[in-house]
Amino acid sequence: FPPSLQVFPSQDPLDRADFNAVEYINTLFPTEQSLANIDEVVNKIRLKIRRLDDNIRTVVRGQTNVGQDGRQALEEAQKAIQQLFGKIKDIKDKAEKSEQMVKEITRDIKQLDHAKRHLTTSITTLNHLHMLAGGVDSLEAMTRRRQYGEVANLLQGVVNVLEHFNKYMGIPQIRQLSERVKAAQNELGQQILADFEEAFPSQGTKRPGGPSNVLRDACLVANVLDPRIKQEIIKKFIKQHLSEYLVLFQENQDVAWLDKIDRRYAWIKRQLVDYEEKYGRMFPQEWCMTERIAVEFCHVTRTELAKIMRTRAKEIEVKLLLFAIQRTTNFEGLLAKRFSGCTLADGTVKKAEVPLPSTNPFLEDETGTETDEIVMEKSDTDKPKKPKVPDNPFHGIVSKCFEPHLYVYIESQDKNLGELIDRFVADFKAQGPPKPNVDEGGAVLPSCADLFVYYKKCMVQCSQLSTGEPMIALTTIFQKYLREYAWKILSGNLPKTTSSSGGLTITSLLKEKEGSEVAKFTLEELCLICSILSTAEYCLATTQQLEEKLKEKVDASLVERINLTGEMDTFSIVISNSIQLLVQDLDAACDPALTAMSKMQWQNVEHVGDQSPYVTSVILHIKQNVPIIRDNLASTRKYFTQFCIKFANSFIPKFINHLFKCKPISMVGAEQLLLDTHSLKMVLLDLPSIGSQVVRKAPASYTKIVVKGMTRAEMILKVVMAPHEPPVVFVDNYIKLLADCSTDTFQKILDMKGLKRSEQSSMLDLFRQRLPAPPSGVENTGSLSLSAPTPEQESSRIRKLEKLIKKRL
Repeated sequence: FPPSLQVFPSQDPLDRADFNAVEYINTLFPTEQSLANIDEVVNKIRLKIRRLDDNIRTVVRGQTNVGQDGRQALEEAQKAIQQLFGKIKDIKDKAEKSEQMVKEITRDIKQLDHAKRHLTTSITTLNHLHMLAGGVDSLEAMTRRRQYGEVANLLQGVVNVLEHFNKYMGIPQIRQLSERVKAAQNELGQQILADFEEAFPSQGTKRPGGPSNVLRDACLVANVLDPRIKQEIIKKFIKQHLSEYLVLFQENQDVAWLDKIDRRYAWIKRQLVDYEEKYGRMFPQEWCMTERIAVEFCHVTRTELAKIMRTRAKEIEVKLLLFAIQRTTNFEGLLAKRFSGCTLADGTVKKAEVPLPSTNPFLEDETGTETDEIVMEKSDTDKPKKPKVPDNPFHGIVSKCFEPHLYVYIESQDKNLGELIDRFVADFKAQGPPKPNVDEGGAVLPSCADLFVYYKKCMVQCSQLSTGEPMIALTTIFQKYLREYAWKILSGNLPKTTSSSGGLTITSLLKEKEGSEVAKFTLEELCLICSILSTAEYCLATTQQLEEKLKEKVDASLVERINLTGEMDTFSIVISNSIQLLVQDLDAACDPALTAMSKMQWQNVEHVGDQSPYVTSVILHIKQNVPIIRDNLASTRKYFTQFCIKFANSFIPKFINHLFKCKPISMVGAEQLLLDTHSLKMVLLDLPSIGSQVVRKAPASYTKIVVKGMTRAEMILKVVMAPHEPPVVFVDNYIKLLADCSTDTFQKILDMKGLKRSEQSSMLDLFRQRLPAPPSGVENTGSLSLSAPTPEQESSRIRKLEKLIKKRL
């Protein structure tokens, strides 16, 4: 809207910005009859025009004196502004005069403030100077009289007062006092060291009679002196306190060897008790002298043990080494309980870590009791997590010396694991394969549990000894015996397949509806294969957890060297081989039936009956084997699904190949084969749950394979049943039904129909001509994706056969 309409709203169409005269007139006179009022409308408009003219005239006349009134108002505003400016200037002048008066009033007050501040500083400085001069004199006198108790407090005060004179060092008298303080400090330091040397001589093993109050006060003075004085006192005292230890446990002493390592720790315990009783109050508590003595003892012990073990390395045996390490780590644990580790340079305590929940033995809480069995219940994962015990700040302070000799331990574990594997092999040969038990079939072999429990014990023990290179060496040993277990215990005990057909004849198979026994795995062998498969699966999962735990235990710089992927691949191969054996066994059991199918005289079949004996034989073998395998693989469902898929991928192509060998085939024979194929298809679709009380839907991946493969077999038979005259219709029907552009397949279809070579030659030429051209830019892959045939394209015999199949099934 224009501004005028915003200020003065109007509903009159004449006031609209987009006014259209034609539309307005059409509004006033919408019809011819309304033209009768034209005079009245014209009069109204003329009246409105006159009113507007009057209003305009009045407004124009009213604006005649506006300019004169505006100039008068402007002049009055200018006068008011000039008056206001004059008043502001007067106020500013008065403010400046007031400020000047205030400055004159406060000038003397500021001078007094400065004088007071300077006077206060002078008095304070003179007091400090008096205190410093008197303190220095007293300090020198007390030092000569060895009044260390008074010196400790006085020296600290003198040092604090001297700090106030740092900016006055240019004054000779002040500089002289500062030098006297430094000289007194140096004299105190030398004097205190001499007193301690006299009380605790470094030569000889003679012990002093007891603590001295003078030395106790001297320690307080040492806290104020140069830190080197304190360190020297501590060093001299600890050295004198451990001098007896170095004599008693010399390398040539019998008590110095590892078998008597307990005596070292017993000695230091007695010494610490003796120190607390005699000298506990002599040294300030913040010096942590007890801990310092213990830490220095650990450093000396580590050095001495490393030296003697290098000399007598050939005498170190595993039991002796583990005994010494155990006693040493126990002592380090006692130190952690007694001391905080504040005197250690790297004595930081790591934060507690929370381990991941797992049912594997080597992932259990290491602070708890060891278990000899591997628990597989899922409920264990619901238990609350136990935090890992914080690391001991004293860990390795002595036991670090054993690390270069841990190769003895690693070699021992190598030997023990080799004996363990040999025992597993011997036990398996002695006890034989596990007896079949469907209720508990597919259980993990007990030897697997024993192996991983032993692994856990070794890993925990080694991590307590070292988290460096020995852990890498132990990992290599683990890898070696994981592979040996996979090949000797698992792969080595898989049953061997046989190629014998068990004397099965085609005649007997055709005559006996129930089929005949085929040389295949026994029930015990099937259970053994499933048990080995379950064990391999457990080993695969547990090895992965073992790798993760080893990476947690080892130093961060060595994590990349922990890799058990090769061993996990080995167990995957065992799983694959086990599944392949199960597939080959069932597949081989079905081979005689398929051979019998291809040898039958299908051109002589006179009528369509029930399913053929070879179908019954295949179904019988499936019902015998699959429930056993399924029950024994109940804990590894995914591998049972793999078994089903691999069997389908093996059996269906073999069935189709034998189908091509059935030649020639009569129309009735083809109908019988189609009925048999449909029966096998239904059985295969039900294969995962066959013989089970609980019916489960087969996995979609498996169902897709069966439907695709068996539908192709049905399409082959439908093509065989189709009349070959006229040839063009037959060829087109073949291409649409099979979507196969291979001339070999077409040749096999012609052989199944029993056509002569001359007829086949013309058919093949026609087939090549009728092949659809491949899409541009895409190579011919030998198969086409074509739509299914319409019912009109199928013969009446095929429709009749389908009705017969539905009726019988």
